[in-house]
Amino acid sequence: MKKLLFFAPLLFILSCRNDPAQQLENKKLNNLATDYVRLGLTIGQYDGDFVDAYYGPDSLKPKTELLPKNFPKDSLLASANSIMNDLKLIAHTSKIDTNKIRANWMADQLIAFSRRIRIFSGEERPFDEESRELFGVAAPVYTDDFFKSQIALLDSILPGKGNVNDRFQKLANKFIIPKDKLDPVIKAAIAEARKRTLTHYKLPAGETFTLEYVTNKPWSGYNWYKGGYKSTVQINTDLKIFIDRAIDVGSHESYPGHHVYNMLLEKNLYHDKGWVEISLYPLFSPQSLIAEGSANYGIEVAFPGNDKINFAKNVLLPLAGLDTAGAALYFKALAIKGTLNYARNEAARGLINNTMSQDKALSYLRKYCLMNDETAQKSLSFIKKYRSYVINYNYGQDLVKSYIESNGGTAANPAKRWELFGKLLSQEVEPVSLVKK
Repeated sequence: MKKLLFFAPLLFILSCRNDPAQQLENKKLNNLATDYVRLGLTIGQYDGDFVDAYYGPDSLKPKTELLPKNFPKDSLLASANSIMNDLKLIAHTSKIDTNKIRANWMADQLIAFSRRIRIFSGEERPFDEESRELFGVAAPVYTDDFFKSQIALLDSILPGKGNVNDRFQKLANKFIIPKDKLDPVIKAAIAEARKRTLTHYKLPAGETFTLEYVTNKPWSGYNWYKGGYKSTVQINTDLKIFIDRAIDVGSHESYPGHHVYNMLLEKNLYHDKGWVEISLYPLFSPQSLIAEGSANYGIEVAFPGNDKINFAKNVLLPLAGLDTAGAALYFKALAIKGTLNYARNEAARGLINNTMSQDKALSYLRKYCLMNDETAQKSLSFIKKYRSYVINYNYGQDLVKSYIESNGGTAANPAKRWELFGKLLSQEVEPVSLVKK
């Protein structure tokens, strides 16, 4: 009986290979994947923020330089709709699960293509509708009362009296990394994150990254994936960098965050399976909710429980030449402050829906996100450029966390957590599949 069961999957695969209808479906799906990539690269010729990474064949790149002033909105929308309809037909009729997954995933990505084309053309929609079309979900709304309750909790643990934001900033300022110590501290954090990741995953041979420090960017860190298991990780030094950010940005952009996510997709789907669609990473797409959500949750995966504070106290703070006194309180305050992150969504929602002025949004970010003036200004710049993308960091993280932990990947079972996390990073995932019904 065991032998018969062993041969059953093999016989099924062989029957699929010999089935002319199945061969035709596979060929059509691969052709549609090629069309999908070509379309994305064409959009990227006009919209410089559209293509975050591409490591597929040069033959799929546009052959001619196009003039940005002649943006062909209607023809691009027509192409996206045509490819999407063909993919939906395969998703509906296919008897092969992997074909259904690929077809549905690309169809969702193409909805985002169409929305981004319209945004680039000046056609805007309300915040939740935009995020649903771009990233597959709409983030929950949080009221001022929720943020006030969290600030009250923070108020109860911070020393001194007066404005909570001022008191938090006073505590946080003790843990600013001196500029001359920034490079060794960041590298030490990334090295530790890499060591912890390698304990659980076998990464592709030759994988590496280049670390750069940049200025005049709206973000704090960025991973530019180059393909071939190589990345350029950039750290923005416009703002003061606090000790916790060394761990957060390092893990988020590298291990087990974006660098690992992109490598696993490239190896497992592009090289091993030949899924050409994965070689294109469109920034404004459901893929980004998985990418950002997993990168943020990956910090907790790599540094569970008290590991983060212990590593900071034992390694990073001494390396930065900073006193460890007050570090435990600072990290406790950060955990509470993390729940205020959704306030940035509300500021973005207000700006995009035209229910909040820029001045009010800045005040909102300072009051409820506990940002200092320069950080609030930087966050406003991010919202102006990336719009509803902000939901990917907090709601994306919560969805990934809930999915993994509800399937047994809890803090009490770290091996299972790493296993599920690795599987999530290696598949085409529709964000809606992570939302609890």
